[in-house]
Formats: sequence, C-alpha cells, structure tokens
Amino acid sequence: MNCLKKVMKIEVAKTAGFCFGVNRAVEMTYGLVDSGEKVATFGPLIHNPIVIEDLESRGVKVLDEPSQAQADSIVIVRTHGVSKSVLDDLESTGAKICDATCPFVKKIHKIVSENSSEDIPVLIAGDSGHPEVIGIMGYCVGKCYTFRNSDELKKILEEHPEFLKKKITVVSQTTFSVKEWAESSKIIKLLCTNANVFDTICNATQDRQSEATELSKRADMMIIIGGQTSSNTAKLKAVCEKNCKTYLVERASELKNIDFSDCSFVGVTAGASTPARIIKEVLCNMSEILNEQSIELEEGVAEQKTDVAEDAAAVELAEGAPSAQPVEEVPSNSDEQDFSEALEESLKSMSTDQKVKGIVMGFSPTEIQVDIGRKHAGYIPMDEYSADPAADPKKELKIGDEIDLIIMKTNDVEGTVMLSKRRCDAMKAWSDIVDAADSDKVFDGVVTDIVKGGVIAVTNGVRVFIPGSLATASRNEPLDDLLRKNVQFRIIEVNRFKRRAVGSIRAVLKDSRKAAEEAFWAQAEVGQKYSGTVKSLTAYGAFVDIGGVDGMAHISELSWKRIKHPSEVLNVGDEIDVYIKALDTEKKKISLGYRKDEDNPWEILRKNYPEGTVIEAEVVSLTDFGAFAKVIPGIDGLIHISQIADRRIEKPADVLKVGDKVQVKVIGIDFDKKRVSLSIRALIEPVAEEAAEEAVEEVAEEATEEAAE
Repeated sequence: MNCLKKVMKIEVAKTAGFCFGVNRAVEMTYGLVDSGEKVATFGPLIHNPIVIEDLESRGVKVLDEPSQAQADSIVIVRTHGVSKSVLDDLESTGAKICDATCPFVKKIHKIVSENSSEDIPVLIAGDSGHPEVIGIMGYCVGKCYTFRNSDELKKILEEHPEFLKKKITVVSQTTFSVKEWAESSKIIKLLCTNANVFDTICNATQDRQSEATELSKRADMMIIIGGQTSSNTAKLKAVCEKNCKTYLVERASELKNIDFSDCSFVGVTAGASTPARIIKEVLCNMSEILNEQSIELEEGVAEQKTDVAEDAAAVELAEGAPSAQPVEEVPSNSDEQDFSEALEESLKSMSTDQKVKGIVMGFSPTEIQVDIGRKHAGYIPMDEYSADPAADPKKELKIGDEIDLIIMKTNDVEGTVMLSKRRCDAMKAWSDIVDAADSDKVFDGVVTDIVKGGVIAVTNGVRVFIPGSLATASRNEPLDDLLRKNVQFRIIEVNRFKRRAVGSIRAVLKDSRKAAEEAFWAQAEVGQKYSGTVKSLTAYGAFVDIGGVDGMAHISELSWKRIKHPSEVLNVGDEIDVYIKALDTEKKKISLGYRKDEDNPWEILRKNYPEGTVIEAEVVSLTDFGAFAKVIPGIDGLIHISQIADRRIEKPADVLKVGDKVQVKVIGIDFDKKRVSLSIRALIEPVAEEAAEEAVEEVAEEATEEAAE
C-alpha cells in the first residue's frame, strides 16, 4: 500500500446537483405520488437510475409508447421534452398530461417552430440519439441536421454548400459542450452569411462546466457524480479529464475502486440529474474510505466546503426533505430576514426596470413557465398568479399569451427568474386607485373581510376599506350578506403615504338605481311583465325589485285565496314573475300583479265544474241555515238546510259535522256574486223515486201473474 499524505482537501462545486428544470420535475412527480395519484412518466424522467428506481418502487411506471398511457392516470412528460406529435398522441389517450419539460428546452421548441420552414433548415448542435434532441427535431417544420462537434458541422456544410448563403437556423442542445459550441458558432458566423444562431445552452450547464474546468485545474483528482447516460454529466467528465485524473460514479459504492493515495486535493461536482442525497452518500462514503486509510481531513476550510463532514451536513440542510433538492448555500435567519425586508422595500418603490413582459410557455401543478426574452428561465409560482384564490391560470391563459410581470428573485446559478403577476397587478391597481380618487371610475372587487366599522374589498390585490354607512344601499342592511360577494365601488379618499384607500359601494348603487329608474319610466306601460326579486314584506303587501326600481304587490294580489300575511305566499329573496297593474307617473309608484288568471279558481270552476256536476266535498263550517263545503281550493259552496236531507231537519249539525266528506251536486253558480249552491238531497230523491217505480212494477207483475192463474 502506498504511503498516503496526511492532509487531504475535498472541494464540492457550488453548482453541483439538480438544476432548476430537473428539480422542478422531480418535485412535481414526488408530489403527485405522495398525493395518491396514479402516475407514469413518458420515458425516464431524468438521466439518473437511482431516482428512476426509487420512483418505480413507489409505483411510477415508465412508458415507452403513447399507447401505453391509461386514461385514469397522470402522465408526466420527461424533462427532455417530446415532439409535438408524441404530445398529441399522449393527449388522445385521455390521460391527464403533466408537462415537466425543462423551460429551457421548451424555449428551443418555440425557436425552431417559429424559425424553420421547408426553405429554412435547422442545424442542431447535439447528439441525434438524445431524447432532448429528438424532441427538438419534432418541432422543426422542414429538414433538420445534427452535429456533435465542429468536424461534423464542417461535413454538413461541405455536403450542403447552399447553406453558406441560404437562410438557416442554428440551435444547440441545452447540455452541449460550451467549448464545442464556441468553435461551431465561430465557423457558422464565418461561413454562413444568412445564419440565425441562437445560443440555447442552459445557463446552469455553462456555469457547471466552467466551474468544473476551474476546479479540475487545481485538483489532483475529480469525482463526477451522475448517471452514465446523462449528457451533461458526460460533458463534465470530458472537460475535467483534460486537466486531471477524473472518475464518473453513479453510486457511492463505486468509490471503493478508486485509489486516493496520491491525492492531496479532490474536487467533486455532480450532473444536473444528481439528487443531493446521492452527493451526500458519496461524500460520506469518501470520508469512511479516507478514515480507513488513516487520512486526516483538513479543517477550517468551510468557505470552500473542503471538510467532508461539514459538507455532508451542509448538503443535508440544503436537502431539506427526503426527496432530492438542489445543493445550495443555506442562508442564515438574518440573511432571510434581510432578503425579505429588501424585497418588501423594493416592492414599495417598484421601478419600470423591474417590470417585464412574459410569454406563456407552459404549465405545471406548481408554476407557470414564461419566456421573458432572456437566457434565464422565467417561472411564476401559482400563488403569485392572482390575488383571487379561485383564479385558474390554465383556464384564463393559453400558450403564447403575453402578460405583465415583475421580477421577484433572480438565480444566476440556476439560470432562473421568479416572477409575480399578482404583485404586478397590485402595483397597477394601486396606481389606478390613486388616479381614480378624483374621478368617477368604478372598480370591481370582492368583499374578503367584515371589520369594525365596515368591510374590506379587494380589487386586483389591493385592499380598500368601505365604511358600513357606504357599503349598502340603505343603512339597515346587514354587512354580513356582503362577505365573499362581488361588489362595485368608487374611490372617495386615498392616503398615498400610508397606501390606504376608502371606497363607497353606495355611490355606485345610487347611480345605477337612478339610471335604471330613468330607463324604466321612459318605457313603462301597464301590462308589462318582469322577473323580480322580493325585497321586503309588510302587512299589506310585498315590495319587489323589478330591475333597479321597486313596485308593490298588494296582499290581495298575492293569492286567489284569502291570506293573513304575504309571508304565507312569499319570502324575501324569492325570484317571482310579476306584471304592471297600474302606474302613477307623478308619485313614481308602481302597482304590481302576481296572481295568474289561469290559477283563478273561478275560471277553473267554470271550465271543469259546470252545473249538474257531482263531486265529493268536505264540510268546512256549519251555520243555522246550512253547511259550507270546499268545492275546489279557494271556493266553498253552500248546502242549504233544505238540501241536506230528504226530510225536514232542525239544524245542519243534526246530520253533518265539520270534516265530513259528502257527495254533492252543483245545482247553481253565480259568477258575478261568487256563489255556488250545492245539494245532497238532489242525489237522494232520484234514488227514492226509482225505488217507488220499481215497487209499482213489482206489484203489477204479481197482479198479472195471479190473473193468469
């Protein structure tokens, strides 16, 4: 065994581990799995077998063909993206599609789709067999060609000399070698006079390769952690092995085959598909190997992350959760507080330089991806989309829409920009409110809180206080009815220094009502029908809002039968159909009718119960001169004492009692006086006469028979 140096440094690259796009996709997938969803990915989610194995152990299936997708599952499109035709085939299966394509890759899809045609070919710097490149090719309208280095590019230009003068579009795979891209770009710009070159290498890739190059120049050995099939990991190995001995490992167990005996300084970096927990395992395993070989690690180099134990702890803190997170500096509480205060302060005095236009590129369960015209990938967290919790960006936005945003945070290491539409809307809304203090502009808002003295209405994220005396049309209306209701209001006072605004709902209601009244009286006529809302009830009738004006339906107009109070028929808030019975233009009074002619019981009687009709009636009251019985609802008929029985009776109670149901005959109707005469006797007498006739006939028959004998 070789003699080992006593002190050994280990430095971990700051850019090591998950990039923004990979971290987003992994978090999205684990989140769906943890919520109990049935999840599948189209192709391996990322180029890391350990992550893929863990997802498969949790039930996540990897699909090779769109036809394998099931309608009751969620299919996550891998970070590398897929061609448009594959995406269409997946959607046709009925499965819910969750697009986890890296925003940088989506941007390339947009570039080639807009800058290619049958006459404009596309040259792609990348591996033609890589999923990302295959997906990009699927968005090219015309022909496309791929090259892996400057030599292959020269060969394409030799085979197609027309490209030297013809308009062409050139892009690169996001993980393409920075050095190769620089050489290739130089050739294209030198030889191709009409080339449109887009530098589409991911910022994180560039930074990761640059840092790995510098680290490898100082180190005795480089350990690259990542998947064997990962393009960006392979590029890291390629740039490092030019400067020192370099090893690529997927798992911590592979370290046992590496001899560290000649090393005093080991550099460590990881590909974009490597989770923090794998980096931690490698560092811890390396520590154990070095301890076994009696190597003492150098202490006190925290700023360079050279102590393995400290680095593992830092990774563990950055990890934050069992699922993989990007390795990053963990800020102290004071740093978080300073950043929060700085952000809040910047939002109070937002300049136009912080406002940007964003083009919607895609959606995920947690964010909206946007293109803001920079190399950074822009994203809007869902809770930064709108102040309205019910707002659904997937329904309100579509791919290609342009929206106003403000920058909340820029991460140059990951190449991302966090944006907010909600705060941009709030800034614009506050500006509009300030300008509206001296105007009649009407704002739409939602009442979110009932507070002492009034309510709070929110319009585009701005809170406006509305005093209780100005919140309703009249002072006696309850404020609680406004909670979570959409309202319109005017601004009557603004305090710019304290950023406070006072509004009035009543001002808008008053103007609206006035306009509605003018419109009503300009065309109102007797007989017009309206659909109205019952506003209030009194002992003598109901007041009904028929569209900005109130009319009164008298209690006698509410029912064909006698009622003691309108509440027997109607409730406040009921939607009813009414018609104008009378108008007083001078006093601005409206009399409304509610009863319908077809419901008039006298018309029903006329139609269905003519004189001579026999019905079953219920006795409802008794008098000295007869009994009243219900003919139909709303009409009672009189059975005179002389019509109750076929004999003389002293009083109706001798024969009938209230509640009795008797067969009666309608013997008279006076529609003018609203009277109906009924008779029980009329049904008894014919029966007696028939019996007498039958008796006579029987006697005659018997006499005839006796005479014959």
